Amino acid sequence: MNDLFNSDGGTPRKSRKPPVPSDYGAEHIEVLEGLEPVRRRPGMYIGGTDETAYHHLASEILDNAMDEAVAGHASTIDVSLEAPSLLMIRDNGRGIPVDAHPKFKDRSALEVIFTTLHAGGKFSGKAYDTSGGLHGVGSSVVNALSEKLEVEVARDRIVWRQDYARGLPLNKLTQVGNAPNRRGTTIRFAPDPQIFGNLSFSPARLYRLCCSKAALFRGVTIRWNVATGLLKAGDETPQEAVIHFPNGLADSLAAELGSEPALLAPIWAGEAELPAAADGRPGGRLEWAVAFLESGTSSMTSYCNTIPTPQGGTHETGFRAALVKGFRAWGEQRNNKRAAAITAEDILGALSVKLSVFIRDPHFQGQTKEKLTTQEASRLVEGALRDRIDHWLGGNPSQADNVLAFMIERAEERLRRREAKDTPRKSATRRLRLPGKLTDCTRENAAETEIFLVEGESAGGSAKQARNRETQAVLPLKGKILNVASASADKLRANQELRDLVEALGCGVGSSLDIARLRYGRVIIMTDADVDGAHIASLLMTFFYREMPELIRGGHLYLARPPLYRLTHGAKTIYAMDDRDRERSIKRDFKANAKVEVSRFKGLGEMPVSDLKQTTMDPQRRTLLKVVARPEDRAETSDRVESLMGRRPELRFRFIQEHARSAELLDV
Repeated sequence: MNDLFNSDGGTPRKSRKPPVPSDYGAEHIEVLEGLEPVRRRPGMYIGGTDETAYHHLASEILDNAMDEAVAGHASTIDVSLEAPSLLMIRDNGRGIPVDAHPKFKDRSALEVIFTTLHAGGKFSGKAYDTSGGLHGVGSSVVNALSEKLEVEVARDRIVWRQDYARGLPLNKLTQVGNAPNRRGTTIRFAPDPQIFGNLSFSPARLYRLCCSKAALFRGVTIRWNVATGLLKAGDETPQEAVIHFPNGLADSLAAELGSEPALLAPIWAGEAELPAAADGRPGGRLEWAVAFLESGTSSMTSYCNTIPTPQGGTHETGFRAALVKGFRAWGEQRNNKRAAAITAEDILGALSVKLSVFIRDPHFQGQTKEKLTTQEASRLVEGALRDRIDHWLGGNPSQADNVLAFMIERAEERLRRREAKDTPRKSATRRLRLPGKLTDCTRENAAETEIFLVEGESAGGSAKQARNRETQAVLPLKGKILNVASASADKLRANQELRDLVEALGCGVGSSLDIARLRYGRVIIMTDADVDGAHIASLLMTFFYREMPELIRGGHLYLARPPLYRLTHGAKTIYAMDDRDRERSIKRDFKANAKVEVSRFKGLGEMPVSDLKQTTMDPQRRTLLKVVARPEDRAETSDRVESLMGRRPELRFRFIQEHARSAELLDV
């Protein structure tokens, strides 16, 4: 700014105009006519000239055929790859109009569509309530970027044809025959190598495109065909196929997931009509399919008017809002205050979703329409889906509780991860430090080894003598460990016993858990066969359930079953687990009136090494109980852990009151 004023800050100086180059005049201004702009700048219309843009041409023609199907005028689409760079797409719809266009009387409507940008039947909404395509750009763009393109229309029992090359008609629209039992449009085109080089169509990519389109409208059947010799060795794409999904997105999602473990079966799917427009015309339609995943990779695939929107948009925003509000409301209804912490991140991270919306006059970001920007779509989708979510949750309370418990687990894990960011981290490259109390095994194959978590140094000493040194490790723990369900994150990190346990297992904890780094195939909790031992085992199971759930899901956590009694008569010895088992064994395994010597083990530390090995540690003779958390019981398990181990003592008191009578019947 200073150079515009005099040095004394007074009157502004006159700015100097830059000189006009003498070699720049009116003759340098180009006016591109017809489809020449498309050939000059294809990236403005299809995003580039790479393989993605190349296949986008196929998508544009297929979208036009799908618009006929969605509008109810077509039921079958044929897609045939006739040569590496020659694709044919045919529908049995109404057929492109062939009569003279009222504005361009010397040309047919068909020729106008294929040679003029922004010409088509999707602007007014009279021919299509909802539509994809490039709204009058798609057909002409494909024509402009094709070395050759042939259009054949069967309409009013007459077959018409016109040929093009690089956007220009080679002949007039001509009647080529009669078709009393046929109707629809057939387009055969070959992308121009002058634009795309030596690219060719990928059968696998085209087949996936056809599958996704067929799933978006359950009323359409796509007949797929690849000419002989075009499939390369190892390509699993079928030569011929009839692609039809009677249940729409639900069938498509189920096929993609295969045997991937899910929280719910079957997939939650449905559809809903969107509110009508102010003029009374249909407002559109919403369809969804949702799989709640036990593990694996989450995903969300969305479409608008059959057009993929890989960057999401307002329809996904409405979907997320409906899910979050629905599950929070369900948690409030079930008096579960922890549900208030759930966010979209917690929910979507455990879902595989297919979402399809049909709306009038959609607005997209960019010509290739990768993101929906129609603001109204967010409100419409949220409103239509929210009622369906509430209805589904209320109609499936046990399943809803299981899913809610899983979402709460994810939310709490996210909060712990946030807290952990404030904690100084040790170098990830440090050498593995094993706790001094650990007596490790020698075999390196983790799947063939196991670690015993034992109660106290005395029991640890006996276990070390009874173990198989090659495959069995022993880690003594001092007394009762911290109850992680009621302790803060700071106390958890500061607890030495738990730190030793985590370091011994080697797979991390919480958000840093990597089950592939687990140093042992089995983690065995081995405590005394009394009330204190059961309490310690409960505390350890709570720790694994809250902080290392993958150990339980992967089937790595076990409970050892040491006996409480040894029964001896002569050379015969029997072990009994509890009082009831003792009485039963005396009657069953010994003769009447036999003088049976009964020895009660006070604890693992006082059990003879030979007895401990024979009854509890020898894989050939011991009994182990696998700790499992069934997905269908997730809600009940979460509530039970929270009530018995959490921070609210009134829940434990209530449990004791409700089960006091049954406790009197137990052996002590």
